[in-house]
Amino acid sequence: MDMELRHLRCLVGVAEAGTFTDAAIELGMSQAAVSRNIAALERALGVRLMHRTTRSIEFTAAGDRTVRHARRVLSILEAIQQEAADGGGTVRIGYAWSALGRHTTEFQRRWADAFPNTELYLIRTNTPTAGLAEGTSDFAILRRVPDTAAISLVLIGLESRFCAMAADDALAGKRSITLAEAAAKPIALDRRTGSTRLDLWPEGQQPQRTIATDDVDDWLTVIGSGKARGITAESTAHQYRRKGVVYRHVRDAAPVPVYVAWSKSDPPAGTQGVVELLAALYS
Repeated sequence: MDMELRHLRCLVGVAEAGTFTDAAIELGMSQAAVSRNIAALERALGVRLMHRTTRSIEFTAAGDRTVRHARRVLSILEAIQQEAADGGGTVRIGYAWSALGRHTTEFQRRWADAFPNTELYLIRTNTPTAGLAEGTSDFAILRRVPDTAAISLVLIGLESRFCAMAADDALAGKRSITLAEAAAKPIALDRRTGSTRLDLWPEGQQPQRTIATDDVDDWLTVIGSGKARGITAESTAHQYRRKGVVYRHVRDAAPVPVYVAWSKSDPPAGTQGVVELLAALYS
């Protein structure tokens, strides 16, 4: 398959920037070069990845899937390059959906003060252990306890739950909603890594229909189309703002626990200091 990393970087660049022009600026190349790379990727894959007009870009279903895979590939390659270049003087903190929400920037600042000689990298990895089992992260931020005894977990905080819905949803005009109101429409669920399960609702009040999603991007796409609503942690509402999607507080839902995790068999150096730094953000 004639696929190159520059093709993937251009695809992700367009997805994140929203236009070929802005992607070209971010990538430091011409708009024509971005277009050529996208076209080359479509030829290599044999599928159309997006529909482009003079005013907008709309990704196809194949395009959405390819963007998700491309992000994972680039994230893993970046982690390999950084670790090799820094000789191990780095700490990688994985997360499946969102990092630390509104605390993320403050955490990065505190990290620089507490560990001035250690580079910090936050890596989104959509696995139940956020990269720990795969060896792509040293620590993980989890909002769901994975089914494994191979990791150590410490609760560092709690987050409120929010309902994501299309901007034209009937509930979008409310400041807060209930679980029962949310369940009147299908609920989008990532059963592998999402923080929401059906047992969040009381018996007899569970949603009648769910739509399975693979990760946060897929989840947002389904919700933005108006086909479903979704329940998620406050950090997702903070980190993933998307046109056409709004978040409303769910006032009767239990909070989401936030954990920091690491491998039991190979705990990273300075674990206690990292745990204390993270816990202090939620105190």
